[in-house]
Amino acid sequence: MSRCFLLWSLALLVQAPAVRADDIDDLAGRVDRLIEQRLLAETVTAAPVAGDAEFLRRVYLDLGGRIPPASRVRQFLAETAADKRRRVVDELLDSSLYVMHFSTVWRKALLPETQSDPQTRVLVPGFEAWLRQKLSEDTSYSAMVREIVTVSLAPAGVAGELSRPGNRPSPLAFYQAKQIKPENLAASMSRTFLGIRIECAQCHDHPFDKWKQDEFWSFAAFFAGMERQGQGGFLAAIREVSERRELEIPGTGRSVRPVHLDGAKFGPARGGGTRRLLADWMISDRNPYFARAAVNRLWAHQFGIGLVDPPDDFTADNPPSHARVLELLATEFVVHGFDVRFILRAIAATKAYQRTSRRTHPSQSNLRLFSRMAVRGLSPEQIYDSLAQAVGHVPSPSDRQPAVPGQSETPRDRVLELFRDESSRPTQKRTTILQALALMNSDFTADATSVDRSRTLAAVVGIPGLTTGDRIEALYLVTLGRRPRVEELKRLAGYVDGGGATGDRRQALGDIFWALLNSSEFLLNH
Repeated sequence: MSRCFLLWSLALLVQAPAVRADDIDDLAGRVDRLIEQRLLAETVTAAPVAGDAEFLRRVYLDLGGRIPPASRVRQFLAETAADKRRRVVDELLDSSLYVMHFSTVWRKALLPETQSDPQTRVLVPGFEAWLRQKLSEDTSYSAMVREIVTVSLAPAGVAGELSRPGNRPSPLAFYQAKQIKPENLAASMSRTFLGIRIECAQCHDHPFDKWKQDEFWSFAAFFAGMERQGQGGFLAAIREVSERRELEIPGTGRSVRPVHLDGAKFGPARGGGTRRLLADWMISDRNPYFARAAVNRLWAHQFGIGLVDPPDDFTADNPPSHARVLELLATEFVVHGFDVRFILRAIAATKAYQRTSRRTHPSQSNLRLFSRMAVRGLSPEQIYDSLAQAVGHVPSPSDRQPAVPGQSETPRDRVLELFRDESSRPTQKRTTILQALALMNSDFTADATSVDRSRTLAAVVGIPGLTTGDRIEALYLVTLGRRPRVEELKRLAGYVDGGGATGDRRQALGDIFWALLNSSEFLLNH
């Protein structure tokens, strides 16, 4: 072979652009192949991909925390570009809706106490402000967790300020909500960040549990130096005695030093003390728990069911439904710098996520095979924000602050309290008769469906030149994010043209709006 030919070939290689597969589509495709292999092995027929309206409503609720506005639905349904689903995901992840919604998602995961204990809700403003700051800056998950684990402790007098709206963002509430007790912190951090429930070993060894009492207290010993200063209950200032690195196991007379859950010990502590050493181990790419627990939590958020379910219960008795999918996502999470948005983009790009929730074949009963999308109940926050979106209500900044004892309730507080049920999984939530009646008869719903007081209804009724079908379609788009089916349109048009129950066509449209807002379809993500 001539030297000229070799040089020419080399020149072609140098000039050719680097060919690199799209990481998101590549990962989504690999996930789908693994899921489809399982479906084939189980002789399960997968449901078809959902239509555009179903997909748009789903992804808006999952990533933005509310239903899409009617104008966005019309625009999306009219688009013909092949990548429009990918682009709407990007649009949402780059929006303030994502920041606001996921600050609530992460706060509920990290501070579950605020759901059941009204007193701890004073911690929410500062903590959510910190989360919004990190999400706006696109901070990596590992960096967020490191900041929580190693947060600087507040000097005396500052801790109380963190509970007041408008003050400096801080993750210190994580420690305050756990009452600054080493055992509470150990149990919470292992469940939240590692997917491991070790609290059962707090009092004694369990014969069938991997985690023993010494291991629990050795993990809790990372927080041995933390203590409250003065009065103030859970809002008291905190200090840390860095020299204190042993913790006594109650009732045994024995003390233990900090040991990681993988059994690794460490040498002399560097600057920053034991919590910094814990953070170094926790977010290491060699940690067998951290990345898997994170991606499993994100998968559970998007599907309503984790690959390991419940998401914080990684045990030998509770194996993942798709172990290779879990390992693949965890590996790519590490490779991409613990980028939460990358994993969310990849999950949203899978066929598994984009399948319809309709059961199209008898073999689709096992939701953990992901042959179809599970139907999920909306969270209380999603219900209120979707209602506000549908009726044209613009919440004030104070409306988003959580209700605390001694303060008057806002409409948002009442909806959140009415639908507060953190014991149920998203796929098992059911609206009770009491909840349905309260929502149907609330002043908020009455005003929203009144022809005289409703901004949405006034717009639909007042636009000249629309047919009855056009007005009904507008109400469907603004509430359910889809156009009415032929049989629905025919039946409802007859109701409106006949004047409804009162002989007033305008009020008949209000009746339809009320029925749509109170329908099970509105209260579900499907």
